[in-house]
Amino acid sequence: MKRLAIVVPCYNEEPVLRETAAQLTNLLKDLTQRGKISPKSFILFVNDGSTDRTWELIQEEFERSPFVYALNLAANVGHQNALLAGLSSVQDLCNVTITIDADLQDDIGVMEEMIDQYEAGADIVYGVRKERKTDTFFKRFTAQSFYKVMALLGVKTVYNHADYRLMSARAVRQLMQYGERNLFLRGIVPLIGYPSAKVYYARKARTAGESKYPLKKMLSFAFEGITSFSIKPITMVMMAGIAILFCTVLAFIYILASYFTGHTVSGWASIMTSIWFLGGMQLVAIGIVGEYVGKTYMEVKQRPRFNVETFLTHDQFDNNDSSEK
Repeated sequence: MKRLAIVVPCYNEEPVLRETAAQLTNLLKDLTQRGKISPKSFILFVNDGSTDRTWELIQEEFERSPFVYALNLAANVGHQNALLAGLSSVQDLCNVTITIDADLQDDIGVMEEMIDQYEAGADIVYGVRKERKTDTFFKRFTAQSFYKVMALLGVKTVYNHADYRLMSARAVRQLMQYGERNLFLRGIVPLIGYPSAKVYYARKARTAGESKYPLKKMLSFAFEGITSFSIKPITMVMMAGIAILFCTVLAFIYILASYFTGHTVSGWASIMTSIWFLGGMQLVAIGIVGEYVGKTYMEVKQRPRFNVETFLTHDQFDNNDSSEK
């Protein structure tokens, strides 16, 4: 039987953590009793620098249940890095890993189907939403637009898939070979190339707490994904510059023709509009190029993506010391 690790990144999840631990523990017990997974399977809660009682509750769950392991990061490093920290910590402790958010809006009932797909030969199993009925119109429109834009820019992603996925041990080890600091796991995981499958589920409404992805963070996350996997924005800026240059040549020819025919065009509005337009285009171009330069700057420094403060396990080789990854 395969040993399963469920990795759950947590940031200020005090309102939902006890219920999440209870549901996942019951799931592990059920799968264990039916011989689907090893009795040594576990849940790893990753505390990503929470400012509420999240870590305290995780420690209480660890002391109460043999199914609960705990990882405390030294500071808040963001959802993607917290996921990577959890995967890195369990890669040698299990055969298969499932990542899921702490709010459990993703249906844990399909985990058994994920395991079945893994047993059938898939190294990566993506949890994909059937529809977005629980989202607001704005959230639904922006999310679907995001996936379409990513596809247009040549970024390989799974439509309507977030970070609910199963990965085999060898897939996780391969993921660790990707050393970039600007993490976008939804784009990196499909690059691994191992056999994959999909399971579909209906996403639930949030029962407590609040979303950790408000509009500002969603936009930042989308921009992170685009600029981490495609240089097409720079190409588009260059093409826009060529188009503007061509229009400028046409305008110059028109002005010369008007001058020689005595039909000069008067008015400052058209001139100022042109200046503002070109100035705006230049600022946008500089900003986009600067974003790529900034990413390069962050990559070459090779700083640790996360620092582990405490790792609590029920294994014989307990490791409660601070360490760096």
